[in-house]
Amino acid sequence: MTAVTTRSEQTAPTADGYTVVKAKHPGRWLAAAVIVVIAGLLARSVMTNPNFGWDVVGLYLRDVSIGRGILVTLGLTAVSMAIGIVLGVVFAVMRLSVNPVVRSAAFAYVNFFRGTPVLVQLLFWFNLAALYPVITLGIPGVELDANQLITPMTAAILGLGLNQGAYMSEIVRAGILSVDHGQTEAAEALGITRMQTMRRVVLPQAMRVIIPPTGNETIGMLKTTALVSVISVPELLYSAQIIYARTFETVPLLIVASLWYLLITSILTIGQYYLERRFARGNQRNLPPTPLQQLKRFFATHDALSLKGTKK
Repeated sequence: MTAVTTRSEQTAPTADGYTVVKAKHPGRWLAAAVIVVIAGLLARSVMTNPNFGWDVVGLYLRDVSIGRGILVTLGLTAVSMAIGIVLGVVFAVMRLSVNPVVRSAAFAYVNFFRGTPVLVQLLFWFNLAALYPVITLGIPGVELDANQLITPMTAAILGLGLNQGAYMSEIVRAGILSVDHGQTEAAEALGITRMQTMRRVVLPQAMRVIIPPTGNETIGMLKTTALVSVISVPELLYSAQIIYARTFETVPLLIVASLWYLLITSILTIGQYYLERRFARGNQRNLPPTPLQQLKRFFATHDALSLKGTKK
């Protein structure tokens, strides 16, 4: 028994004589049309509104001071994430230690830096000289001026890096716990030390769980660096603030900063995708196609259909 359909709804009959009818989804097309209309109206409103000052945006998009701010933002993100990753691995291992003192110290660190806002931590490090004008480090004869030692950039690195270390600690700990305990038992049976087991057996397998949230934290760190503008670190947002404080073009300069943040985060997102795909090779037999592969497949299919239509 075949379905009764119109000629336009039918496809070629199958081997058993049934006719395959393509399902209709009017709701999808309606939702897509509504979204396209709203997006078009929003884009038209943004592009035609003179208050956005697009000519000013184009003027300052490649400004030298903005470029310097971007370099400071990227450098601060890289250094803070490096500190956070190293501290995260160390304190994650400490959290899993059998020593209660070590485990409690790691828990106290994570709880403190996760429990206080990062902006408060930045201000605390920036004003450290109010508590300790002279830093001796417990070494007789060694006295360091805290005002000279804790510069705005140093305070920014300390605040962001130590705060990120607390979050990375939980991410790394979750990755370690995701590895089957039998791997550790097998390593111990072979006489491998606990540290070697962690470094050569557990952590490489935990990377599949650690990489995705670490990528998200990196993107989040890039945006969090905007907070250091309150302590006068000349990153991207602070550079834009200096310009619009002089020209009074507040909105266009904020748009310039936002566009650069969007561009950098998009690049980081692409890098995160390929990094996740690389570490998933040992877990998935058939990896999903990359956007470039999907694009090539689309054009290949389109060319094949065009060639088929030409032959007919």
